[in-house]
Amino acid sequence: MLVGIIGAPNKGKSTIFSALTAVPAEIANYPFTTIKPNLGVAYVSKPCPETELKVKCKPRNSACINGIREIPVNILDVAGLVPGAHLGKGMGNQFLNDLSAADALILVVDLSGNTDAEGKEANGFNPAEEVAAVENELTEWLSGIIKRHMSSLSKKPDGAKALSELLTGFKATKDVISQAAEDNFLSTSNISWDDTAIRKFSNSLLRYTKPIIIAANKLDKCNPNSLEKLRKDLPGRIIVGTSGAIELALRKAQSSGIIEYDSLSGRVKMLKEPEAQQKNALEYMTAYLASHGNTGLQQLLNTTVFELLHKIVVYPVEDENKYEDHFGNVLPDAVLIDEGSEAIDLAAAVHTDLAKNMLYAVDARKKTRLSKDYKLKDNDIIKIVSAAKGKN
Repeated sequence: MLVGIIGAPNKGKSTIFSALTAVPAEIANYPFTTIKPNLGVAYVSKPCPETELKVKCKPRNSACINGIREIPVNILDVAGLVPGAHLGKGMGNQFLNDLSAADALILVVDLSGNTDAEGKEANGFNPAEEVAAVENELTEWLSGIIKRHMSSLSKKPDGAKALSELLTGFKATKDVISQAAEDNFLSTSNISWDDTAIRKFSNSLLRYTKPIIIAANKLDKCNPNSLEKLRKDLPGRIIVGTSGAIELALRKAQSSGIIEYDSLSGRVKMLKEPEAQQKNALEYMTAYLASHGNTGLQQLLNTTVFELLHKIVVYPVEDENKYEDHFGNVLPDAVLIDEGSEAIDLAAAVHTDLAKNMLYAVDARKKTRLSKDYKLKDNDIIKIVSAAKGKN
């Protein structure tokens, strides 16, 4: 899974990236700080079944901290997108293309209104305009790709198949392409759409393949009504208020051994006496946490994965009685899988041979047999029984 972080320049994208991933990204108060895309790993969090089962887990593909399972997700931070990026303005199409493989996008806006759509200093700029500007660039970028291939597409009887082959790296399947075309009453036979039709189709396809969550950043620099106003300006959108700068500072203080910090709950525990300057900064940040509960970054990532992308967490095991794999690891893997997935999909996620030779599954909690088409539920613990040699 890959989540892209996008937005206009100077909105705090790289700060959020660094706070989520602990990967140092170049951060500065001017546009186009990010030249090469930054790639790192962040972690979504869910309560681990170990507490309920009264066992101690031994994770392999994730971590477990105080009963909370931390599951890795790849994060990509690209250069700021300015109006005209699809024409090469700013860093241009290079960084739009970096987003092709993303499953979802976090669009970072400056809730304080102190920077405009190009990342320049402003006073009272409406962040809803940033959202419109960035989404327009994404639409124009995808439209441009389709327009360049319209001549060849018009010769293909099965246009949905032809488009899916063209957009393979974009994660656009034939079914999704057909749905996006149907949404706009467009035929996919020998495609000959005009510019307006291409743009409408691109808008729909982006909603399916690159769903967006909005990070209303710099919340610490806003008046109390800013977040609610943005939600009224953008009804129906998923918006999470964040302070990337405070989150990054708290994580740095934690790595320095000054504090113990829980990003999800916003809990801060002093471990040693800070210097005077550090103390003032920590007092400011803890006052912010007392007012807002947390910095919003963990909620942002969790919401992206579990609400925007509709993922659930399932734990495959080989021993349904001890909840272990064949090495004795308890609850070894936490697998992110789509809502509505079946037991056979979990088998395929573990190993292709396991799915190919699957016989049935077992609910490890209830010790009951499940069919291959059993609909998985969040937090399920499942044993896959297969005829594949050495697999079960």
